[in-house]
Amino acid sequence: MDILADLGFYGVIGVLLLAFLASAIRVLREYERAVVFTLGRYTGTKGPGLILLIPFVQQLVRVDLRTVTLDVPKQDVISKDNVSVNVSAVLYFRVIDAEKATIQVENFMAATSELAQTTLRAVLGKHELDEILAERDKLNDDIQEILDTQTEAWGIKVANVEIKHVDIAESMIRAIARQAEAERERRAKVINANGEQQAAQKLLEAAQIMSKDPGAMQLRYLSSLNFIAGDKNSTIVFPFPTEMASLVPGVKKSG
Repeated sequence: MDILADLGFYGVIGVLLLAFLASAIRVLREYERAVVFTLGRYTGTKGPGLILLIPFVQQLVRVDLRTVTLDVPKQDVISKDNVSVNVSAVLYFRVIDAEKATIQVENFMAATSELAQTTLRAVLGKHELDEILAERDKLNDDIQEILDTQTEAWGIKVANVEIKHVDIAESMIRAIARQAEAERERRAKVINANGEQQAAQKLLEAAQIMSKDPGAMQLRYLSSLNFIAGDKNSTIVFPFPTEMASLVPGVKKSG
């Protein structure tokens, strides 16, 4: 009986020792860090790899340092020109300071999400609808810069922000289509008017050149006659300028 009692006693000691070791030993992956608190006070950041803690005296909080993809839900935005749109985005960020992410903010994921939503509404509300649709890259950069500045105190680095969808009411889509069509027609008329202006300018220059030399005008007559004569079904009566008589052998000018 004494032997059994001793075995039971040592068994209990062994179990307690194993439990002690299990609570004292932690293994952190390469992308993890442990924020260690000793009797409630921050005493350091450890990891990755094997770390040892004093059971019941020290506690740790695991922090993941990998990039997090956070979907920003659709936000109702009133643009600068009073157009209502629904905008959604995606946010990429990661923890660069595990201590700040644990101590300075209660839940950095929720805090970053809420901050992203308010920043999205604030930035887009300063721009007109055309800018929101056409200048997404610039808006992404503006939102990313603001978020990165404000989350720096939480030990968070915002790497990128991308606006995913901009949903517009059906009536507004039709209005935008009409506006685009009117813009295309305006450009076509401008191009046509510029072409006519250039053609008129060239004709004026040609007329001025030919007016200085009567022979050039006569050659122009002959060139036009040759062009019109290409139509075999036409009978053409073309006046023969008397000035050209001197150029034809055997013909003398009258008078």
